[in-house]
Amino acid sequence: MNLSRRTMIAAASTLPLVGARAQTAKPVLKVGCLTDLSGPYKDLAGPGAIAAIKQALAEFGIAGKGFDVEVVSADHQNKPDIGATIARQWFDRDGVDAIVEVANSGVALAVAGVAKEKNKVYLNTGAATSDLTGAQCNGNTIHWVYDTYMLAQSTGGAMVKSGGDSWYFITADYAFGHALQRDTTAFVTGAGGKVVGSVAYPFPGTTDFSSFLIGAQASGAKVLGLASAGSDLINQIKQSKEFGIKMRIAGLLLFLTDVHSLGLDVAQGIVLTDSFYWDMNTRARAFSDRYSAVVKGTRPTMVQAGVYSAMTHYLKAAHAIGPAQSKADGAATIARMKAMPTDDDCFGAGTIRADGRKIHPAYLWEVKKPSESKGSWDYYKLVATTPADQAFRPLDKGGCPLVKA
Repeated sequence: MNLSRRTMIAAASTLPLVGARAQTAKPVLKVGCLTDLSGPYKDLAGPGAIAAIKQALAEFGIAGKGFDVEVVSADHQNKPDIGATIARQWFDRDGVDAIVEVANSGVALAVAGVAKEKNKVYLNTGAATSDLTGAQCNGNTIHWVYDTYMLAQSTGGAMVKSGGDSWYFITADYAFGHALQRDTTAFVTGAGGKVVGSVAYPFPGTTDFSSFLIGAQASGAKVLGLASAGSDLINQIKQSKEFGIKMRIAGLLLFLTDVHSLGLDVAQGIVLTDSFYWDMNTRARAFSDRYSAVVKGTRPTMVQAGVYSAMTHYLKAAHAIGPAQSKADGAATIARMKAMPTDDDCFGAGTIRADGRKIHPAYLWEVKKPSESKGSWDYYKLVATTPADQAFRPLDKGGCPLVKA
């Protein structure tokens, strides 16, 4: 397969976050940020994810830890074959030790397989499919931030409890969309609701959702479940307003940047699940202020916060076992990360389970009315909190082969 020139240029670009290798004898770990730099997930991950890695390195104080870190980045273009090819080249040719981010479930499943094959580290922060800690889990992958089970339980469960007992889904036709629809359907039907229909749209590339929205309205369902994200979800919400869709909208994976793009006039009242919000507590605000000082004019999404959190914990584990062992054995690095409690300004204290699931609370938010907002990026008000030990699928229910019966 031939990679595009744009992808190869991005993959080859190295960000010198610390002193040049020629000037030091320190061991060097190499991290690859594989993300969406040009497509529908660019704003929620993309360049902001790279900035979050830089921030983690700076605040960890890497210069005084006895090893250096280099970072490369690439655009997977939301194509699993491109993502897997870049991962393989990074591991085989370029000496990359860990891949962070991805923001696409199809790509994430492919990259997780390559990381296992090459015994390297994969830290997923942007892809949602719960299969990464289910039947397709492995000892070289950790799933940070959120997943389709968490989103389905929190947002889907809340909608059914408030009377939204009939659903119609518009679903991105790839691993993420199907997993999110599957997991949400389980919660809807388990709570006594029903799914009256669904349609899968071609991903990526669809911009006109009019026929899908008209079909959803005609179904008679009370809730429109949007199993999509990024610019696709933004377009669906905007077009639902334009077409006068009267259904309640369940934005099953709505990000802060999406609300910013929509504006409160359009997004007000939408209920969503997010495991991080920049103004949720003192530590989150402190992190976000530092982030925003570099990434001018924006606040971090939960994906970008997850990159910072995952990278910080990876650096702690690599330092604990030594960079030489970390480079030689990705599974050993992951095992050490699981053995160590997590703690950072974004998610506070937490743990990592045997199946690779990072554990922390989930939060149900409602988008504020314009009159309730105190200024730019002041968009959410808290509705409910799901405790960390209840937020994700039970350890024994996912089918992960790493979990002993």
